[in-house]
Amino acid sequence: MSPYNSTPVVDPVLTNIIRGYRQSGRIGRLLFPEVEVTRRSGTVIEFGKEDFMLYNSRRSAGSATKRIEFGHQGKPFALVQDSLESKLPREYADETTQLTTELGTRATTKVMNALTLALEYEQAALATSHAYYSSGNKQTLSGEDQWTHPDSNPAKIVEHARHAIRNKCGLYPNTLILGPKPFSALRNNAFISNRFRNADIVTAEMLGKLFNIEQVVEGTAMMADQSGAFHDVWGNFAVLGYAPREPQGVEEPSYGYTYTYKGNPFVEVPYWEANTKSWIYGVTYERQAVLAGMEAGFLIIDPAGEE
Repeated sequence: MSPYNSTPVVDPVLTNIIRGYRQSGRIGRLLFPEVEVTRRSGTVIEFGKEDFMLYNSRRSAGSATKRIEFGHQGKPFALVQDSLESKLPREYADETTQLTTELGTRATTKVMNALTLALEYEQAALATSHAYYSSGNKQTLSGEDQWTHPDSNPAKIVEHARHAIRNKCGLYPNTLILGPKPFSALRNNAFISNRFRNADIVTAEMLGKLFNIEQVVEGTAMMADQSGAFHDVWGNFAVLGYAPREPQGVEEPSYGYTYTYKGNPFVEVPYWEANTKSWIYGVTYERQAVLAGMEAGFLIIDPAGEE
């Protein structure tokens, strides 16, 4: 029997806990908010200028009502299923085979940390890929434009990106995601420092007010390669985009989405493994990050030069 046709035995308490799981360095959800889908494959609902147009909705008596459609069928998508188990040895549970919610939370949080890091990597890979942006929605910085240069003006670069997005989709971006190096470059930039002379440190909130962007965040997530060396997930990039904070469905215009299969992620009822004398907690997460409205995004490439 196909696993898709069987009903998983879900632990409702732990499932509710992991669905509220947030790791401070995982910020891809701000550009790719999660929306529930009821199919594991299909086509992405993509958005263009027509989704932000002013429509003439007035009608005269007896005339037909005008009809509009938001979004159009774009590229195909297929959800991926990530599933991991966490082993909780009996010795960690004070040599008891009795489970508690606290122990279960510890075990499943460890798994969610791994699963959300994989998702963060996929979201960042989409958002920082040059190929997905039109020429008017990306800019490579060099020389005096790079934010580590003493004569650079980051506010001018960000303002250009804000207007480029608004001219394409009618909305200003509400999020600016920065890799750690670009974030550090901004905080230490001479132009920025001069705007906040009385501040001990320049914060993300201060940058948001200066740039007139609702949320400025640093993507601090790191991943290790096969040699064990760590690399920044968000790299030397700055990404501006518009995405709704609490979308009601895939039909709402957005830079991107994380299509998530209904009921996911979920924790299966833990089971006892006698050979290892451990409780086993399994977590499954079916989802796919997708780009839905590239006109609502702008990529700044290499904003931080060599230090």
